[in-house]
Amino acid sequence: MKSICVVTGGGSGMGFETARILGKTQYIILVGRTVEKLEHAVASLQKEGIEAEAFPCDASSRASVKKLVQHAASLGEVTTVIHAAGVSPHMADGEKIFSINALGTIHIDEEFAQVMKEGSCILNVSSMSAYMLPEAQVPKQIYKLALQDEAAFLQAAKQMIAGVPIEKQPGMAYTVSKNFVVWYTSRMAVRYGSKGIRVVSISPGTFKTPMGDIEGEEAAAFALRGALGRLGEPEEIANMMAFMVSDACSYLSGTDILYDGGAVSAMRAMLEDQQ
Repeated sequence: MKSICVVTGGGSGMGFETARILGKTQYIILVGRTVEKLEHAVASLQKEGIEAEAFPCDASSRASVKKLVQHAASLGEVTTVIHAAGVSPHMADGEKIFSINALGTIHIDEEFAQVMKEGSCILNVSSMSAYMLPEAQVPKQIYKLALQDEAAFLQAAKQMIAGVPIEKQPGMAYTVSKNFVVWYTSRMAVRYGSKGIRVVSISPGTFKTPMGDIEGEEAAAFALRGALGRLGEPEEIANMMAFMVSDACSYLSGTDILYDGGAVSAMRAMLEDQQ
């Protein structure tokens, strides 16, 4: 039976680079919303001798994700899910950002966990922005709604986002949604650990990817002020992501890896020195 690896947001950037590594031993399904982009990525993988196919899916729609899961499970045993799909503050309004980033994670994790077995792994991609939200401001009561009532969770989040000036809503929605991804990952690890399914997350800093380009000079400047003083290469985070889902990390679950070249550490050090 084929070992299936599903990569959302796999049409480019860190998702695509991770697929290049995992495709050496697994059958790859690249997932996204832009068919042409996915097909181009699949063609690139196939030129390297990697078995791969494209599957269009909107992760913010549970019905769409269910179709993806059904298709993936029909091809073999789903052993790896890399959920790298998401949008940044410069790509949509606050409500859409939160829906895609937060609901997408809920749908991918919950639906794939139903068909995955012991020894499999789900990796959710968050962001270093998750670490920018002060602990006192983390809306955990809203987060907890996601475990019981998805509609109530989304409604409460919308009200929270609407409470700030409209120009700040995309940034807030992004930060909170990515903080939620880290929190939700830890909860899903507990929920599915008894099945032998590992659930982990990674919080990237700024990398030389299409997403990094969209974020522009401000994100680049933050990275350049970091401990390593440079942007990350896509291959660097792809190697880490591939390692996290591998059997070499079989005891890693319920935790987040901040992979940002020391950018958050540098920011915290600066703030401490100013006090």
